[in-house]
Amino acid sequence: MIQPRRNRGATVGFQREIGMERHNRLGTGSGHLLSDKYDLIRVYDGSGWASQSPRKARWYRISRSGLSRHGIWGIKSVDRCSVGGFQYDLNYMASLTRKVINGHAYYYVRHCQRVDGRPKIVKTTYLGSVDNIVQAVEGAKAPIPPKTAEIASLGDVAALYDQAEKMGLVECIDAQVPKRHQGLSVGLYMLLAAINRAACPTSKAQLAAWYRQTILTRMIPATADQLSSQAFWEHMDKIEEKDIEAIEQALSRRLIERFQLNLRTLVYDGTNFFSYINTTNPAKLPARGHNKQKRGDLRQISLGMMVSTDFHVPLFHKVYAGNTSDATAFQTISEELAQRYRQLGDGCEHITLIFDKGNNSEEAFATLGADDFPFHFIGSLVGSQHADLLQIPLRLFKPMTGERLAGVQAYRTEKEIFGHKRTIVITYNEHLLEGQLQGINASLHKARKKLNVLQQSLRRRSDGRLTRGRAPTAESVRKQVEECLSGQHLKSLIKYEIEDRPVPLLSYHTDTAAFSRLMKVQLGKTILFTDNAAWTDEEIILGYRAQHHIESAFRDMKNPHFLGWSPMFHWTDSKIRVHAFSCVLALTLTSLLQRELHGHGIDLSLASMMKQLAAIKEILLVYPKQPGPNPPKTASCLSILDEEQNKIYSALNLARYAKVPA
Repeated sequence: MIQPRRNRGATVGFQREIGMERHNRLGTGSGHLLSDKYDLIRVYDGSGWASQSPRKARWYRISRSGLSRHGIWGIKSVDRCSVGGFQYDLNYMASLTRKVINGHAYYYVRHCQRVDGRPKIVKTTYLGSVDNIVQAVEGAKAPIPPKTAEIASLGDVAALYDQAEKMGLVECIDAQVPKRHQGLSVGLYMLLAAINRAACPTSKAQLAAWYRQTILTRMIPATADQLSSQAFWEHMDKIEEKDIEAIEQALSRRLIERFQLNLRTLVYDGTNFFSYINTTNPAKLPARGHNKQKRGDLRQISLGMMVSTDFHVPLFHKVYAGNTSDATAFQTISEELAQRYRQLGDGCEHITLIFDKGNNSEEAFATLGADDFPFHFIGSLVGSQHADLLQIPLRLFKPMTGERLAGVQAYRTEKEIFGHKRTIVITYNEHLLEGQLQGINASLHKARKKLNVLQQSLRRRSDGRLTRGRAPTAESVRKQVEECLSGQHLKSLIKYEIEDRPVPLLSYHTDTAAFSRLMKVQLGKTILFTDNAAWTDEEIILGYRAQHHIESAFRDMKNPHFLGWSPMFHWTDSKIRVHAFSCVLALTLTSLLQRELHGHGIDLSLASMMKQLAAIKEILLVYPKQPGPNPPKTASCLSILDEEQNKIYSALNLARYAKVPA
């Protein structure tokens, strides 16, 4: 209904529904417009606008054959018209209809459209009473408050998913461990596990709850049953140790081809992770040993890993028993490393393996020093086993050049190591000396404090002031003292005596002469050896310093918030191996992500990077449901991003994964 303005005291009504002509007050037989009641009548014929001034007081009848008034303007068909500056579609038009029900007036909007040349009501929308309409108009002026808001993790999971897509992780796993096309594939399960490890480590029982709070529900649709811990491990049981090795080899080749990793130097080292597996559990991998996290009371699992110095991207890993030392493990896997070298080194002229002194053994160097082993190595030696090298005076050392080696001096020589003559580089670093002195002084203070407590306890018992407990013996006191002096260098720096009496007495002192000798001969020095005789001293030193990449990777894997090995609620060897594989995959994704951000000029530690990405959320606003069958309206938006998060969001182009209008 279009209500015209009053003119000359007369009111002329106009009703127009497409193809439906009604009589008006003037009795005209067809629906019409009186032009003197409107500012302007314009007719659109598809090629331009035609207009007629309202002053001529002429009206035109709109019919299916076109605009009639003795054929004026010569327009044959009419699709649209504009009245009073408002445009109307003559093929689709809405009109307001009033119905009185039980004495109350209600209003509807009827949508009419030409169907096969005839008018048809195609939709009716209920508006309610006048009060409802007024309330809706007033409410439209103010934004409708949302009923609820759903927050989903976007930044971290999208960035990690993107890296997995680039390396073809799922396809690589599914090619090795195929299954029929039903539900999630083994590759998708491993991808979910890896992203969970990297972004928010949880148990497999909590995986589904974490998944529902991320945008992965759109990218990897899955039901709650598919993400149960039982379903997860039914698929993980399909992955055997040989499958893990084959997948890792294929992934390594892809990483080198697609990401052009620098293979000039690779780093190998081992670490261990404690677990809460019961002592009676028959699994062979968990075992008690020297735990690097000071949890010798628990069974542990050991992990050896080889990474690139190009953002510590893993290229090889091996899980072995927790009671196996690093040197023993290195013996057994040196041949595997050699085989992997031959695969990775195809087309690479020079690869150097870097490892620390904890991996040295005759058996390992039987492989590394073999004539058919085409690659090189840099390692370090235990100073106490090579006293002759430590006795070389500092006056023979030469200062190194370059900003990265400021304050470093070196002495180069040769010596037979494990049956082969090797190049030896002894370094002296003032900064290293300062750090070692701080550590030794802290250990001395701690040891003296414990010894003093023990000494006072023995004196109180000797004086009769302490009578409870078992009486100490000289042997029991000696064991306690040895435990107090278990730290590095402490046995040579603190001298003690035990007087064998009914109640033994303890005396001790710090050997200052031994401390001076230690500072003069050993502290601040590192003994490196290599078969890279053609390398300069600077290249050998910097090459060995690349070992910090593997140390950083292990620290990251022990972070409880990101990339954590724990929690690990598995107690069979096969499940422990798959768990370790998912952790290595998580490290691969995060390392590649760090590498990509570095390429965009954004340098962050892994923890800082994951913290910034985790702060990027997708928010879904759910509005109250309106009357009718339609579901509640929703709207998506991003959380507020700071400057650093905006840089990361743009650099990684995460908008591709966001359900947010551009």
